[in-house]
Amino acid sequence: MTSDTFLVLDRLTRRFGALLAVDELCLSLERGEVLALLGPSGSGKTTALRLLAGFERPDSGRVLVESVDVTALPAARRRFGMVFQHYALFPHLDVGQNVAFGLEAIGAPARDITRRVSEALEQVDLTGLERRRIGELSGGQQQRVALARALAPEPRVLLLDEPLSNLDPTLRERTRRELREVIRRIGITTVLVTHEQDEAFELGDRVALLRAGRLEQLGTPAELYGRPATPFVATFIGRASPVPVIVERGVTGVLRLRLPGGGLWTLTPEQETGREGQGPATLYARPEALRFATGTDGAAQGVITSLRFAGASSLFGVRLALGHEVEVAAPLGSAHVGESVGVLPSRRGQGGMHLFAPEAR
Repeated sequence: MTSDTFLVLDRLTRRFGALLAVDELCLSLERGEVLALLGPSGSGKTTALRLLAGFERPDSGRVLVESVDVTALPAARRRFGMVFQHYALFPHLDVGQNVAFGLEAIGAPARDITRRVSEALEQVDLTGLERRRIGELSGGQQQRVALARALAPEPRVLLLDEPLSNLDPTLRERTRRELREVIRRIGITTVLVTHEQDEAFELGDRVALLRAGRLEQLGTPAELYGRPATPFVATFIGRASPVPVIVERGVTGVLRLRLPGGGLWTLTPEQETGREGQGPATLYARPEALRFATGTDGAAQGVITSLRFAGASSLFGVRLALGHEVEVAAPLGSAHVGESVGVLPSRRGQGGMHLFAPEAR
C-alpha cells in the first residue's frame, strides 16, 4: 500500500453455501482512479461490488478507505454513491425530486438539498431539467439522472453496476463517452462493474479481470491485451486462437515454433510474450499477428472455413492441419471460403503471440 492508496479491498471472501463467489480478492485504488471490474457471468464482479458497497458482508477480509476499516459499517454510513444497473429511478417523481431523494433520506437541510441538486445536475449537464418527468427523458438522460442522484450526497467513492447495459448499442457508445467525461471532470474514485470489454477499456484507468471469484490479472487495457498473464486473459480480452506448438529457442531471443501437421514459424522478441524455455507449449495467436502467405517455406497450410466482415480488416477462419483453428485479419478479398492458404506470423512485429505451458489451458 502506497501513500497515494485511497481504497483497498483486502482479501475479500464471500461464500453462498458451496459457491465461493469471491475468493480472497485484493485490489487497491489511488484517489481519483477509475477501476473496471470485468469478467463473464458468474465471475464474482457484482458480488465484489456489493461487498464494497456494504450490501453484502464478507466472510473474511476488509474494505479500507484512507486506511480506515469500514467493513463493519452499513452501506448508508460508508459515503459511497451507487448507480444501479436499471437506475432505480422513481417515475412518479420529477428529475429534481429523484436527485434529492437520497439527500432527504439522510436528513439534509432543505437549503443544502436545493444547492446539491443544482450542483449535481450541472455536473452531468442536465441543468434546467429539474421539473422534467422521468418518462420524458431518453435512456442516456435517465442514466445521467441516476448518476446525479449518486453524486448529490458528495460521496467519497462512486460505484457503477453495469450502468449502460440497458441502452441500445448506438446510445450506449455515446453515453459511455459522456459518462467518461463526467467522471474525469469530477475526479472521483470510481469502481465500475461490466461484462463489456469496450466499456471497461474506455472507462477504466485499470481493469481487473475476474474469473470464478478470483483475480486473473490487473493492469491497464494495453497490458491485458498485449501481455496477458494467463490463457483465460488471452482469449477473453480480444480474440486469440490456441494452437499446440513445440518451442525451439534460437540465438538473440529468436523463437522457432513447430506446428502440428507442418509449419515452422520464426518469431522475434517483439512478436512474442510468454513462457521461457523450450518444448511443448500452447500458442495463443491474435488475428492481427497472422498473415496469408502462399508457397512460403515455413507456412502452416490450411483451408478457409469462414469469413466475418469487420470493416477494412476482415476475420478469416482457417482450419490448419490436424483440425486446429486460427483467425487471420486481412483485407476483404484477400482470400475466399474454401481456398487453401498458408499462414505465417505478421511481418509487422507488433506482438500478439502469447506462449503458455500446455497444462495451463
